[in-house]
Amino acid sequence: MFDFFGLTPQYRKYLFSQIHDLVYHGGGGFIHSEIYNMPIWMRHFHINKISEYNKKENEEREKNKQVQKSPSNKPVGPNITPSSTYNF
Repeated sequence: MFDFFGLTPQYRKYLFSQIHDLVYHGGGGFIHSEIYNMPIWMRHFHINKISEYNKKENEEREKNKQVQKSPSNKPVGPNITPSSTYNF
């Protein structure tokens, strides 16, 4: 088969994975034809930015999980002193 006049199967799989990732994880900012015709360097730029954003989100999520698990953040009841009489 002549790979010279088209994309190799490996590169096609790589390209379509990039297209899928940017359309799916791009928050609705991209369409298929836009990414297919996008320069390679720009596709890589957007993929790296999405990856950095997801890493930061995961780090924040992990920090919040650790803060919630710490015993010093136990819920405290209201600061009300009960009385033995009813006020009507």
